[in-house]
Amino acid sequence: MPLSHTVKQQEEIPIVQKLYDLYKTFYSYSLLFPKKDKYTLGAKCERYILSTLELLLAASSTPQTEKLVLLRQANVKFDALKILLRLAREICAIDAKKYVTLQTQIQEIGRMLGGWQRSLNNIQQPIRELA
Repeated sequence: MPLSHTVKQQEEIPIVQKLYDLYKTFYSYSLLFPKKDKYTLGAKCERYILSTLELLLAASSTPQTEKLVLLRQANVKFDALKILLRLAREICAIDAKKYVTLQTQIQEIGRMLGGWQRSLNNIQQPIRELA
């Protein structure tokens, strides 16, 4: 499969695009972190964003029966990210305005992730009932 097709396919997945945008926003903010926080808390947030992105990409290309496991793993990473960002705000590594911007993106991604999981739960429940 040509690379251009793969990139186009990924851009068509709205939650992947939203997470991609979140990373770009966070990256620009992380450059402003105090040095001691940039390589600890900032780096950890960055890894969680990227891990969530990887898991969502994996979920988008796996068989229906395996998607839910990957989405649950992504959800755990994403929940940890939310806590770390709140901590970054509380220790003043990022200011309130930047935190609100990140929170707006995070809330939208969270709704999309929850919706994806619920839709898979609804699909898999009737399958379990038939078994």
